Amino acid sequence: MNVLYIVVLGMLALAGALTLVRLLRGPDALDRVVALDVFVVLIVAAAAVYIGFYRDGSNIPLLAAVALIGFVGSITAARLVERRERHR
Repeated sequence: MNVLYIVVLGMLALAGALTLVRLLRGPDALDRVVALDVFVVLIVAAAAVYIGFYRDGSNIPLLAAVALIGFVGSITAARLVERRERHR
């Protein structure tokens, strides 16, 4: 079972590295916003793997809070991009 957690964390780390590349090289602001949203989802997934590995449910409110912050941030960024496009 430990091998499974290591493999999953390795895949999440690889996905995080690729997301950071998209964040830094993104040609558009919307690409960067999507990359940040994916990065937040990866953080939530890594925290869920941590909770599963240590069987410690005390961090579950942390998952909910980070997911909510990511959701609100994505909605806000999408609205800002939409307003910017309307003014052009």
